[in-house]
Amino acid sequence: MKVRLRAEAGRLGFVTFGVTSAAEDPVRTRRLEQWLDAGNHGSMTWMEERKGQRASPQGLWLEAKSVIALGMSYAPASDPLALEAHPDRARISVYAQGRDYHDTLKKRLKALARWLIAQEPESELKVFVDTAPVMEKPLGAAAGLGWQGKHTNLVSREHGSWLFLGAIYTTLELGPDTPHEDRCGSCNACQAACPTDAFPAPYQLDARRCISYLTIEHKGPVDEELRKGLGNRIYGCDDCLAVCPWNKFAQSAARHRDFLPRAELVAPRLSHLLALDDAGFRRLFSGSPIKRIGRDRFVRNCLYAAGNSRDLSLLAPVENLLDDSDPVVVEAAQWALAQFADQSRT
Repeated sequence: MKVRLRAEAGRLGFVTFGVTSAAEDPVRTRRLEQWLDAGNHGSMTWMEERKGQRASPQGLWLEAKSVIALGMSYAPASDPLALEAHPDRARISVYAQGRDYHDTLKKRLKALARWLIAQEPESELKVFVDTAPVMEKPLGAAAGLGWQGKHTNLVSREHGSWLFLGAIYTTLELGPDTPHEDRCGSCNACQAACPTDAFPAPYQLDARRCISYLTIEHKGPVDEELRKGLGNRIYGCDDCLAVCPWNKFAQSAARHRDFLPRAELVAPRLSHLLALDDAGFRRLFSGSPIKRIGRDRFVRNCLYAAGNSRDLSLLAPVENLLDDSDPVVVEAAQWALAQFADQSRT
C-alpha cells in the first residue's frame, strides 16, 4: 500500500513523500512550548491558544495513527536576491509570485485522499495545508522529507529549501520512514543573511524580527529600528532560504506549473504599487496569497520600501498617501518622506 501510495503522490505532482507516527513526540512538544513561552510567536495568538492540538497530531485528532507528509517544489528559475540592487522595484517572496499554493496543494491532497479511501474504504483521514494547528515542518522532518535547517525551515537534499508542505492524518497504520539526519554542519549562511537578526541562535527563530512575519502577519506600524532591514521587501522574504547551499540541487523543472511566477509580480515598480486603491489591489492580486493581507497593510509595506530606496522619483506617490484613510499608511508615508529629506541633506 505504501509503495502504491507513494507512486500516486508522485503522479499528482508531489516530489517528496514520507510517513511518521501520529503519536506525541515529547521533544517536539517541549520545543514548541519553549518557543511560545519566549514570546517568539509575536501576535500570532492562535499558536498559543491551540498549542495542545499543534503539539501532536493526536492532540488534534485522537483517532489518527499515521501522518503522510508531502511536499511540492516551487524552486525559482532565477536568483531571488537579484532585486536587492534595484530599490525602485518591489521584492515579493518567490512563493507568492504565482497562484495561491493553498488551493493547489489542497486540491492534490484531496485527490490523494480520495484514492486512498478507494483502496481502504474503512479508513478515515483529514488533509491539512498550514491553515490548521499542524506542525508541517517537524512532521516532514520526522517522515524523512528532509531536516529542519538552522533557519527552522525544512531542507531537502533534492529540493533545497523550496518546498510547500502538506499533511494527511489517517487512521491507517502505515510503516514510518526514518527521520532525515541534519546536514547543516558548520554552515551559518542563513543566519548571517538575515537583515533583521531574527535568529537568536541556530535552529531558533524570533518571528517578531522576521521580515515574513512583519510584512504579512504584523498589524500596525513596524518598529522603526526594523524598517531599514526590510529594504525593498514588501511581502515575505527569501534571504535565509536563497543562500542555503543545498539549493544547488533544486531544479525549477520540478516545480508545479501553478507556481510559475506571474510576470507582473516578478519585479513590480514601487510607483505602481503605491498608487493602488482597494479595488486595484484586489484586481492585481486575485488568486494570490498576497490578497489576504489587504490593501492597507500592503501599501504600508510599499511605503517602507519607498523610504528605504530614497528614490526621489517616488516622492509624489508617497505624498499622495499623506491623507490616506488608514492612519498606519499615513504614518508610513510620513516616515518615508523623512527618509527622502535625509537623502536631500546628504
